[in-house]
Amino acid sequence: MKILNHFCAFSFAVLLAAGCSNQKPAEPSPTSAAATNQSPSAPDTNDVAVLETSDGEMVIEFWPDVAPKTVENFKKLTRAGFYDGTAFHRIIDGFMIQGGDPNTKDPAKESEYGQGGPGYTIQGEVNNHPDRRHTRGVISMANSGSPDTAGSQFFICLADLPQLDGGYTTFGKLIKGDDVLTKLGKSPVKPNAQGEPSQPVNRVSLNSIKIVTADSVK
Repeated sequence: MKILNHFCAFSFAVLLAAGCSNQKPAEPSPTSAAATNQSPSAPDTNDVAVLETSDGEMVIEFWPDVAPKTVENFKKLTRAGFYDGTAFHRIIDGFMIQGGDPNTKDPAKESEYGQGGPGYTIQGEVNNHPDRRHTRGVISMANSGSPDTAGSQFFICLADLPQLDGGYTTFGKLIKGDDVLTKLGKSPVKPNAQGEPSQPVNRVSLNSIKIVTADSVK
């Protein structure tokens, strides 16, 4: 899955993840607020995602106003335990951290990190709303070159990344744990199977993700 990486010196276009090229995109859905450029409403405050990582806890609010199907898919996978025991397999300081690949549950599949998914793709919900763009702490879906090829892999921005707007589906933002995000982004890295210096030297675990009510998070 591709992402335009203006922070990686050796390549302008870098693979964000792979493995979705042979999967059919989801069927088109009715026009949404994201497609009509209506002003976004306030974020859904009924529930949030709590990410337990090897460096601490992060909490993310969802943006169902611009990405309802993406949020629904993320919650479905989370509640099924899909993300539990995975790892952040791609980290570029000053750019983003990427996770959500089920291959990372198995250390023996290290050469395949970045290629896994849920076995299907979802329809992209790209938007141009000023409050839903790629800024620090925003969570967005990785894809393989077009918005309709995302599955389970996601990335969290370590900086404002306007060059990604319009190509990837943003669906939430960090509301707690910015210090943890900083620690994750500073993890030492080595070249991955493609030669990009972005694979953590030591495992950066995503122990679990839980969906809980917003008022239960302090």
